[in-house]
Amino acid sequence: RRLSSAERPKRPLTAYFRFLKDNQAAFREKNPEMSNMELVKKLAGAWKELPASQKQVYEEARKTDWRRYEEQLAAYKAQLTPAQTAALREERRKRLAKRRSFRKKRELTVLGKPKRPRSGFNIFVSENFQQSEGISPAAKLKKLFQTWQNLSSSQKQPYLQLAEDDKVRYENEIKSWEAKMAELGRQDLIRSKEQRPKKKTAETVQEAERAKASRHEKKAILKLKKSEE
Repeated sequence: RRLSSAERPKRPLTAYFRFLKDNQAAFREKNPEMSNMELVKKLAGAWKELPASQKQVYEEARKTDWRRYEEQLAAYKAQLTPAQTAALREERRKRLAKRRSFRKKRELTVLGKPKRPRSGFNIFVSENFQQSEGISPAAKLKKLFQTWQNLSSSQKQPYLQLAEDDKVRYENEIKSWEAKMAELGRQDLIRSKEQRPKKKTAETVQEAERAKASRHEKKAILKLKKSEE
């Protein structure tokens, strides 16, 4: 039977989180005007001022639950086959990788990293999405994709030129941003020479843009297929 990590026994709450769980409702009732962040700060302050004897009550409850957790975890692991153990390990690896990726994106947003340049197809979609026919976002995107495919090269050219301009914007902004990151000692966020775009002729620029547009079109097709499924 295929197991999910959701079936794994849950780690018990720490003493601090037990305190939050027990007191959040009462603090919310006394301070209805507070935001969630302000309420958490107030609870953290109350925990900090809590006498050691009262903190010990929460700590003892944690220890009791922890012993029960270890017994349940041992029983859970004992029932797993080698294949299930490997599958759960892989599931955990993917979950942690996704979490790291999310944190990385959030950090880059906070640091103000410029948005990547859009393709001609992306620009076409953003300019025509609202008035596009379709009862759902997926239907609108499908209609726009079909329209884009039927456009002639001359009709696509304005969007491809805007995409090229956006690429110039991005290169200028990313160079300035990377200079700031170097000043902050964040060389890990700076592109290597191999990652930086090489100078291209007008012909290779057009070819690269057509290839990029094609990739975005293929991604759009995959999204449409998934939405239809």
